Amino acid sequence: MPELPEVETVKNGIAGFIGCAKIINVEIRNRQFREKIPETTESTIIGASIVGYQRIGKYIIVNLNNRQSIIWHLGMSGRIKTFERRPAKLEKHDHIIIETSEGCLIYNDPRRFGLFICTPTAKLKSAKCLCNMGIDPFDTKLDANFLKSQLQKKKTPIKVALLDQNIITGIGNIYASEILYASQISPLRPADSITRDECARIVENTRKILQKAIDSGGSTLRDYHKPDGSLGYFQNMHCVYNKVGQKCPDCKCTDGTIQKTIQAGRSTFYCPVLQK
Repeated sequence: MPELPEVETVKNGIAGFIGCAKIINVEIRNRQFREKIPETTESTIIGASIVGYQRIGKYIIVNLNNRQSIIWHLGMSGRIKTFERRPAKLEKHDHIIIETSEGCLIYNDPRRFGLFICTPTAKLKSAKCLCNMGIDPFDTKLDANFLKSQLQKKKTPIKVALLDQNIITGIGNIYASEILYASQISPLRPADSITRDECARIVENTRKILQKAIDSGGSTLRDYHKPDGSLGYFQNMHCVYNKVGQKCPDCKCTDGTIQKTIQAGRSTFYCPVLQK
């Protein structure tokens, strides 16, 4: 599933490509996603112009001049592709085609775990998929005290707590492992054992790693590509993710090798020597 850096990259990609374009036509070839796309969707957005973009957690928000907003989630395998004009031949799993005055967007999603719905812009924060979201990693309100207050009653491992979108939004499996490695904190420790100073390290490294990943266009592992079809390259900077058996890249750690364990059904990668 694309995480915050990938979603931010896609949002910026489509914003840079079509900008404040007018939506000319929408074709929805399959409505069966995480939530069924309502029959009124086309009439809601055709003829409207885009007035802005934002990201909330792992959701892309496209705001329109008719006071409606598109909420777009890429699911496990979704991609948004950009074209100068609608291609003559569509690919398998091209489910949504949006033609605008500045170009064409195509949403391709083999597994159809994504989301594409409209809601009044004024009610955006109360939408079912957004109303319980945690704090954004780049929100200035996120600090050591806030994180400590969220973790102090949690017995789950800290890695699992970082994946909880009700605490911090946008952190997924890849970046949780990388953040804890940079913070030198074992992913196996109970969340309530994390000290305030360690919370400060987690907050600092969260922002640092996510920003570096955004600057690198995200991590391309399986399905993720940028809207123009190019690949992100932050995967080349991973320290622990998918590096099982390799030597710990921290020069102070002479004996450590990267190990893998399963937590809450997800793979976790870490150095047991460096991370305490």
